[in-house]
Amino acid sequence: MKAIILPAVAGMLLACPALAQERPVSSLKAVRSATRNATIEPAPTGFVSGAQVYPFSEGTIFQVYAAPGLVTDIMLQPGENLVAVASGDTARWVIGDTTSGAGEGKQTHVLVKPFSAGLLTNIVITTDRRAYHIRLVSTSATALSSMRWTYPQDELLALRRKTEAAQAVAPVATGLAIEQMHFNYAISGDRPAWRPLRVFDDGAKTYVEFPASLANGEAPPLFLVGADGKAELVNYRLRDRFYIVDRIFDAAELRLGLKKQQIVRIDRVSRPAKRRGA
Repeated sequence: MKAIILPAVAGMLLACPALAQERPVSSLKAVRSATRNATIEPAPTGFVSGAQVYPFSEGTIFQVYAAPGLVTDIMLQPGENLVAVASGDTARWVIGDTTSGAGEGKQTHVLVKPFSAGLLTNIVITTDRRAYHIRLVSTSATALSSMRWTYPQDELLALRRKTEAAQAVAPVATGLAIEQMHFNYAISGDRPAWRPLRVFDDGAKTYVEFPASLANGEAPPLFLVGADGKAELVNYRLRDRFYIVDRIFDAAELRLGLKKQQIVRIDRVSRPAKRRGA
């Protein structure tokens, strides 16, 4: 029976090549699109003391640039224990690991170096806390000296423990001048449980206030949106129910999820001009 059916099916596919290729081609496009949307690159606002800092988010692919003759240091969270490192190309990349510090401050470093420029591969780092997905790109001379992450979810868990223990919560900011406050921000887009309640700035910093339910789920990363529509991750601090950004921005987006991504947009609206005599 198999000797009769399989040649017949093969003949149908040869007679109609589009039938054989339609599903694989569309699938490849879907994979490429999903990978592209999940990948974030280093941004000028993401550097702290020479190190690229990414807010960690599950399912995100973090892009790293390396160069021959230079070592890029990928630093994990202090206290995090390395389980394994897997790479797609172990022949043309040198990949190793070491540690620094001791006790609770002990930190694991994954060190990468390419043999030549123009290489592309990925590595997956698994630890006792999470998995990191990293896309490695080698250039002729430009490389990240080091990179690390912030962990909003861990900060949320710490906040939840404080709340459950009924500990006093310090104020978000002190010494704010009311006349300098700007509350005219428009919030639009999806309506997840973590949608911000309001956004305001004091002329130097921007504050994004979330509902209390933020402590019960994953924290959405914050992206600044430029005039050209391009988005880049921005560094921020989590304090109580607030994201604190050390700058003023005109447009930003909070994004969470990959397949069914939730997006909430924040736009700064200019103050209306004062009327004469007002």
